[in-house]
Amino acid sequence: MIQTDIIIIGAGPVGLFTVFEAGLLKLKCHLIDSLPLPGGQCSEIYPKKPIYDIPGFPSILAGELIDNLMEQAAPFKPGFTLGEAAMTIDKTADDKFIVTTIKGTKHEAPIVIIAGGLGVFEPRKPPIDSLEKYEDKGVEYIIKDPEFYRGKRVVIAGGGDSALDWSIFLAEKNIAKEVVLVHRSSSFRGHLDSVQKVIDMAESGKIILVTEAEVTGINGGDKLESVIITHQKDGEIIRETDHLIPLFGLKPSLGPIADWGLEIDKNAIKVNTLDYSTNIPGIYAIGDVNTYENKLKLILCGFHEGTLAVQSAFARIHPDKKNILKYTTVNGVQGF
Repeated sequence: MIQTDIIIIGAGPVGLFTVFEAGLLKLKCHLIDSLPLPGGQCSEIYPKKPIYDIPGFPSILAGELIDNLMEQAAPFKPGFTLGEAAMTIDKTADDKFIVTTIKGTKHEAPIVIIAGGLGVFEPRKPPIDSLEKYEDKGVEYIIKDPEFYRGKRVVIAGGGDSALDWSIFLAEKNIAKEVVLVHRSSSFRGHLDSVQKVIDMAESGKIILVTEAEVTGINGGDKLESVIITHQKDGEIIRETDHLIPLFGLKPSLGPIADWGLEIDKNAIKVNTLDYSTNIPGIYAIGDVNTYENKLKLILCGFHEGTLAVQSAFARIHPDKKNILKYTTVNGVQGF
């Protein structure tokens, strides 16, 4: 049994910053995340993507933000259970919670803060036979590191911002040897400037644009060797490639959290904006996982929510103590 003051479910940026705020109040935290590394979407989905709305940083890569947050939390020695999804939560006789993961790891604390982002993500996969056979053998649903595609032939399927932006990036930076963008329609769902840029790059030969078509088949041995593109007018086209990247978005789901008795509204947890508490006393929800009137799904808003949640958590854990807010500019940061 891992015992702590606060169990934080979700080790993304909001969960990591909450460790810092709790540490200032001398509250110990332990984080649980289904991903193998801290950072949430910032580490798993877009570590190389620049973020522009973090105060004090005109631009910072998502992965660098996580590195900084880990360094900021380090003095408070947070514990981590990574690669294990939180499955169940139970109340004890002495008003504490036990959170058990999919691997049976148990955690006990008087406070649980859910910072699970948008929940569990699953890629939207196209209906292609043998697709799963080539996953991580030429088929990827997320571009984590563009350099992985250096000198490779890449087929990107999709018509949204991700498909457009990555096609432009891989071609414009001369990373991929060949970029083929396949979309089932002649119109796109992305930003107009990105659409125009793709069209311009296609006309100049930087991108091979195939519209009114879909990737309907894949071939290969131990790894992907070619894809079958079915065009509405021209029929089947076989194109040799090293990678197929279907970018049709991700399906978020609360997963097991939806069964914990929390008040849910449109796949998000309803909270009281006084302290971001849920309908279950002692359980809070912060970041993208929660919902309330005028909610904005921004990292900086999650930082604010986590700060108020730990203030409330302190009062719940220590009802006989008065918490006096102390500025770090005066007191510095004193770890455990």
